[in-house]
Amino acid sequence: MPTITPFLWFDNQVGAAVDFYTSVFGDSAVLSSTRYPEGAPGPAGELMMATFRLAGQEFMALNGGPNFTFTPAISLFVSCDSQDEVDQLWDALVDGGSPSQCGWLVDRFGLSWQIIPTALGRLMGDPDPERASRVMQAMLAMTKIDVAGLQAAYDGVSA
Repeated sequence: MPTITPFLWFDNQVGAAVDFYTSVFGDSAVLSSTRYPEGAPGPAGELMMATFRLAGQEFMALNGGPNFTFTPAISLFVSCDSQDEVDQLWDALVDGGSPSQCGWLVDRFGLSWQIIPTALGRLMGDPDPERASRVMQAMLAMTKIDVAGLQAAYDGVSA
């Protein structure tokens, strides 16, 4: 069966990005790296590609130059079991980047992430449309997702 591996194109910061990402997530490691040889499009000896693992998911990354940039149309979705996990990952990834609404952020390398607690899907999936709607409205007003705020909306408690 084929394997699907996200491939990330960086301008010239692949080493810094891979080092950063593998420091943020558990079960992470750099698996391999390749340097530009003499006569290649990049400077000889500079890191060209890296394969790495984040939380068990394998990625490939390239120092490809400025031809392409990331867009929020593609993001990395991180499902978190607790508010502590949301806080830890959010704080690390947004440092040097920029927050957006509904749990989205852009990191310092321009890559979009969604840091989402599993509680969001559970609460928004409630069969009671009023409860689910209150959770949706609460989530739309958030930048970093706050599980207690979602639960309060679900319960119909004013914040």
